[in-house]
Amino acid sequence: MANPTPQLFQTQRSGGGGGSEEGDHNSSSTSTLPMREGWWAAAPLFRLHGCWLTARLARSVELVQAEFKPRPDDVLLATFPKSGTTWLKALAFALINRSRHPVIVTGDVDDDHHHPLLSSNPHDLVPFLELPDRTLRPVAELEALPSPRLLCTHLPPALLPPGMLMTSSRAVYLCRYPKDVFVSYWHHVVQTLRHDSGLVDFDKAFELFCEGVSVCGPVWEHYLEYWKLSMGNPSSSRVLFLKYEEMMAQPAKHVRKLAEFLGVPFTEEEESGGVVEEVVRLCSFQNLKDLAVNTHGVSAQIGAAMANPVKNSLWFRSGKVGDWKNHLTQEMARRLDCIVEEKLKGSGLTF
Repeated sequence: MANPTPQLFQTQRSGGGGGSEEGDHNSSSTSTLPMREGWWAAAPLFRLHGCWLTARLARSVELVQAEFKPRPDDVLLATFPKSGTTWLKALAFALINRSRHPVIVTGDVDDDHHHPLLSSNPHDLVPFLELPDRTLRPVAELEALPSPRLLCTHLPPALLPPGMLMTSSRAVYLCRYPKDVFVSYWHHVVQTLRHDSGLVDFDKAFELFCEGVSVCGPVWEHYLEYWKLSMGNPSSSRVLFLKYEEMMAQPAKHVRKLAEFLGVPFTEEEESGGVVEEVVRLCSFQNLKDLAVNTHGVSAQIGAAMANPVKNSLWFRSGKVGDWKNHLTQEMARRLDCIVEEKLKGSGLTF
């Protein structure tokens, strides 16, 4: 896949340190990009390769593009924000590491045998490429990870580091009904910025979302780019495309499919021993939500070095399929459905 270097990545990087979003949009790296209002007054969005980013995120993408070196055995988990990312991270981590960290432990259990998911938030176990702010947390942290690396991103393929997905590395993409994505995204932003008067109201955010304007949006373009990669050569594709709703309906079936794709299929002994079902239980939304580590503290990998760190509990709000019915009017739902249907028309991808 071609990955041309956009103008953003040809400009000189700004110096270290966080700074506020208010001043970020004056940086040279975003000065030539199309800009418009986003959901938060202090963070206008900039359009890069068809994707809307905050200035802070654009700088992180710049650093990842320049400094991250893909490895042939990398495994990348890709999602649009609020599409089941935390769940996918937990599942992939549990599957890939189950030889070192069994999900079923026999005999006496001590602290050394506790599964990492019981004491660490999934976001601390599977780091993002572009988060946290890479001017504060350098890309070198990712370089220091041993192979094979399990990584995650919200970026579309066009903004991935050069060479990513061009080698033998694999990617798992998880998508979700856009209506539920919007509602979950809105609640997450409200909880994160609840004391900020610059946040637009629900109706305005919905209007922007329908126009494709949200961080990493438009959502339909994000879906389509990964969908096309997964359909390029289904028999040898390095991209596994999954749907949140189908996984929720048949978790064991899709956990087996995910394990097969990741190169760690279940053995007959594991099947008969209930390992599949235990992975599903361990990584279930409700189980993760109820763990003490996810009801307290903040993620070390997302926002902890910033002025407004994200609480672990904010990654577990509802997780329900169809929660949009509690928040969107029928007219709003029909409008978004029509937009998404039109944008995906002819691709083979449906919801």
